[in-house]
Amino acid sequence: MPDAYWLLVIVIALSVGFGVVNGFNDAANAIATVIGTRVLSPRNAIILATVFNFVGSATGLQVAKTIGKGILIPEAVTYQTAIAALVSVIIWGTLTTLRGLPISLHHGFIAGLVGAGIAMVGSGVVVWSVMWRVLSAVLIAPALGFVGGFIIMVALYWLLRHSSPSSVRGLFGNLQILSSSFVSYTHGLNDGQMAIAVMMMALVTYSGDAGLWEHVPWWVIFLAASSISFGTAAGGWQVIKTLGVKITVLRPVHGFAAETAAAIIIQVASLLGIPVSTTHCITASIMGVGATRRLSAVRWGLAGNIVFTWIITFPLCGGLGYLFAWLLRMVF
Repeated sequence: MPDAYWLLVIVIALSVGFGVVNGFNDAANAIATVIGTRVLSPRNAIILATVFNFVGSATGLQVAKTIGKGILIPEAVTYQTAIAALVSVIIWGTLTTLRGLPISLHHGFIAGLVGAGIAMVGSGVVVWSVMWRVLSAVLIAPALGFVGGFIIMVALYWLLRHSSPSSVRGLFGNLQILSSSFVSYTHGLNDGQMAIAVMMMALVTYSGDAGLWEHVPWWVIFLAASSISFGTAAGGWQVIKTLGVKITVLRPVHGFAAETAAAIIIQVASLLGIPVSTTHCITASIMGVGATRRLSAVRWGLAGNIVFTWIITFPLCGGLGYLFAWLLRMVF
């Protein structure tokens, strides 16, 4: 068995890699629509997303505590389970990003964590009272995103029915910068806390002091926020193209409606400590906005591929987590 200190270092290093991949894939969540509508250049959009992702990641710890000390029983929270879950989600997140498919990396991590925990301890490791909150959000958040985007867009159509196209574009070009900033902030507030959760799991295991959760070290927050911001700055261009261009044709008013609906859902979930997928929310909101024009305005074949990828993320990451944890147990 390697020294506990080096296992701690490995977990922290993998947590940083996880944050980078998270930002790399989820960069599209905040900036795909603002790039697709040509309100901001890709460079300026990435700068905006990087800044607000950092601010969001450094704000609040409710989601981090849910993931870090709520999903598994304490006996299952080990270096091996953390390493197995991190390796699983990094592999899957990298592959899907290269394919241009937006996924929920924190749901992938949770699935990997559960699979790894079962491999190490057994099937009784899951705290189902917490896990059901996570699983219910998988269904509820996309549904709310679709309905929210649809309703906001219909309301805007009615409010702007006498406005000229040029005035609408000018107004919502500016408003979309604000809504995109809001999505970036809420993405950091929810997804950005995952790296914090993993590092704190490892630190609590190393020190044996669960009280660390009440005083999370500043460097943990800074490192997690920096990693996701770096990943966002790198940009997942294939994912950006998928969300910003391929699903449906977007104008600034559509981008504003989709971003606003998604950001509100993510903000509320973050305050409640519920990990939801920024990817699920914004993608569903874009579909809802597109559906207000006509159902054929949405490329449902592509949408189906995205949803299928969301679904297989759970068993695939869970299986990989189980496999890697089993291998680690055999080796160590």
